[in-house]
Amino acid sequence: MPSASAKPPGVGRPAAPFPIVAIGASAGGLEALEQFLGNVPAGSDMAFVVIQHLDPDHKGMMPELLQRATTMPVTQARNRMKVEPGCVYVIPPKWDLSILHDCLYLLEPVAARGLRLPIDSFFRALADDRQDQAVCVILSGMGSDGALGLRAIKERGGLVAVQEPASAKFNGMPQSAIDTGLVDIVAPATELPQRIADTLHHVSRGGAGAMRQAVETLAQKSAFDKICILLRERTGNDFSLYKKSTVYRRVERRMGLHQIDGIAHYVHYLRENPQEIELLFKELLIGVTSFFRDPASWDALQTQVLPQLLAAYPAGATLRAWVAGCSTGEEAYTLAMAFREMQQKQKPAGRFALQIFATDLDPDAIAKARRAVYPANIVADVTAERLKRYFVEDGEGYRVGKEIRETVVFATQNAVMDPPFTNLDILTCRNLLIYLGPELQQRLLPLFHYSLKSGGILMLGSAESIGNNTELFEPQDAAARLYRRRDNSLRIADLEFPSRHAPAKIEALNPAEPEPGSANLQSLADHLLLQQFSPAAVLVTAAGDVLYTSGRTGKYLEPAAGKANWNIHVMAREGLAYELALALPKALRSGEPVTCANLRVGTNGGTQIVDVTVQPIEKPAALRGMAMVVFKDIEAPPVEPVAPGKRAARGSPRVRELEHALDHARQEAQALREEMQTTQEELKSSNEEMQSTNEELQSTNEELTTSKEEMQSLNEELQTVNVELQSKVDDLSLASNDMENLLNSTDMATVFLDNALHLRRFTNQATRIFRLKAGDVGRPLSDIVSDLAYPGLATDAGEVLRTLAFVEREIATGDARWYQVKIMPYRTMENVIDGVVITFNDIGVAKNLEAELRALAVKHKETT
Repeated sequence: MPSASAKPPGVGRPAAPFPIVAIGASAGGLEALEQFLGNVPAGSDMAFVVIQHLDPDHKGMMPELLQRATTMPVTQARNRMKVEPGCVYVIPPKWDLSILHDCLYLLEPVAARGLRLPIDSFFRALADDRQDQAVCVILSGMGSDGALGLRAIKERGGLVAVQEPASAKFNGMPQSAIDTGLVDIVAPATELPQRIADTLHHVSRGGAGAMRQAVETLAQKSAFDKICILLRERTGNDFSLYKKSTVYRRVERRMGLHQIDGIAHYVHYLRENPQEIELLFKELLIGVTSFFRDPASWDALQTQVLPQLLAAYPAGATLRAWVAGCSTGEEAYTLAMAFREMQQKQKPAGRFALQIFATDLDPDAIAKARRAVYPANIVADVTAERLKRYFVEDGEGYRVGKEIRETVVFATQNAVMDPPFTNLDILTCRNLLIYLGPELQQRLLPLFHYSLKSGGILMLGSAESIGNNTELFEPQDAAARLYRRRDNSLRIADLEFPSRHAPAKIEALNPAEPEPGSANLQSLADHLLLQQFSPAAVLVTAAGDVLYTSGRTGKYLEPAAGKANWNIHVMAREGLAYELALALPKALRSGEPVTCANLRVGTNGGTQIVDVTVQPIEKPAALRGMAMVVFKDIEAPPVEPVAPGKRAARGSPRVRELEHALDHARQEAQALREEMQTTQEELKSSNEEMQSTNEELQSTNEELTTSKEEMQSLNEELQTVNVELQSKVDDLSLASNDMENLLNSTDMATVFLDNALHLRRFTNQATRIFRLKAGDVGRPLSDIVSDLAYPGLATDAGEVLRTLAFVEREIATGDARWYQVKIMPYRTMENVIDGVVITFNDIGVAKNLEAELRALAVKHKETT
């Protein structure tokens, strides 16, 4: 591995920490990078690290190409290279890049080919290393690399900027980043550097940054409380007891984006722009999550905790789990996958299932969790085996499989303000407590103890602990942050149950009997008639929920065992439930009353014949869509006694009619059974065929997915190489034009020959000596007609190739022109001899002067 610790000369390390800007780009990224770096403000104290998808087999030319666009030194990153401000570092081919304590490190990629995610990887490392001094920029590219890494940048208080998709050659990466909802700045590549510099300068110069000073001023506290009030009014959630440092950091970031100097001014801005309250609310809810985050914790859960929980239920059971603060659902699905894997390895005797309740304060995050679709970047966190087993490819990403998705129920919930789930075996609350103040933490942990069963497990994040609540929980695996519930009982009075709203007034289902003299004669008579002579009835909703009762309904309805449930389908006595389940929807659907006659209802120790009428209600409007269920007792018909020793005559018409009906019913049942068996066999055969076809399609789909990923990665690498080569071609074309003009400007005939003495190139002036045209390139020079009286030209050229010694001669032409012919070897940049160069310098003027001088000398000698 290459190693270097050198830094560009003349660059000093500033006393204060400087921002590091990580720039992710892929296909079409060279142009965007040149536009970005070419517009970095002069004197910027930022350092820039360029991460691109590069072909590992192609020599990188990116530093040389980018150097043309900026005056900052551009260097290819080397191992242990110190990052300095005002410099640009480029990832080399064949390596992944990371950072630790401002030093770059080169890592061998896990896969040389296929889907690689170097941008996500570096973004995460930069977020951990530089916290709020980290900035990430996503430029043109295909795919979604960077969309997961920017969450880490954002969660640590860093800045996220993205190229406007319309201005990018390939908008896949920018659009994927924008779809996360976490982007701070969206602008063309030419504008991004100035926007980033302005935001960072505003935050650091003391306007917003002064909020995080050691002592909170009275004005700051007042403004903070006002922000909490505005958030509570708009969203219904109270952030006053959250950690102030966290809230201040997020408020500070929003102030920097809007160039607002004082927190009091920001409060005014919030009141004038209610949509900013929503954006601040989303900013406060940002959390980092991923599949199988902190793998050691999940391994401990699988190997230690889950087997112990299952051992407590020898006959099998459905375990209950609550994932509090689930964000976009990765952790909840991870728990479901971990449970399924443990079952496959342990193979417990009983039938076990896991029901997971996953909640979060952010409704947008819950909506994404319910969709269960995640970008292709999750391959960095999920193994290929798990992807194959638990996910299905969905467009550009992966969808959680049905067996895992059905295990989880998502809901929007504020763990601080809403009632908790109870009778839990597992409760995971990872990386939520770190955002809460001590008071809220002390309120939540006893609630978690109350929610868990005896021996239940609490799972916290890697930076969280139970604090001084050791009487409530004991460590199961302290390193993995797994805690077991102690059986210490808490008094209900000691628990502070969350309550978002004041308790609703509970009204009696039956109005209390009025005091004598407290109502007039008419109301007393009406009340007496309702109580004594009107039939028993209940008013129900379409779902069967009882809203009002009249008369004595206890003969027909009784409370169900367990939690109170005022639903007529649950409360109906024996003999009523089935008929009501059919009659209620039929009446509401048709709008006509439905009567069920002569129903035998089980009462306390006997039966009662009852007629039940379900009357749908259209008026008044307030009751529209509901129904009135009326119960009416019917006297049972007298049973004629049969004289002793007598039986009902088998030959009577009634008996024959019943026997015929019974035979007919048996025949129909037998025919239906046979038909059902035939259909079942056909369906079984079809199902086997479909299953076989499905397996083949799944195998083909997996192969196509792998090929697609490899082709996409290769395509991006080729795009980058193509852009680099095109840039080099442009440079060569420019150099060729310069050389052409240089040779022509010398007004000297020049001929270039290859090693076989074939014509390679010539200048325009050479056509005065040789009968040359463009089509002669590639022909032997000896085949070209020449005016020179130089039959040994080819021999001398061959001798130069052999000896590498120059040959210089003065040669005349047939029309008395003279040329100085110079034959030299043709050397390439690699110092390889690849032919000869022949120059023809016109010396006709000198020869004429020499002849005249010689003639004058002879004449002078004759006269003397």
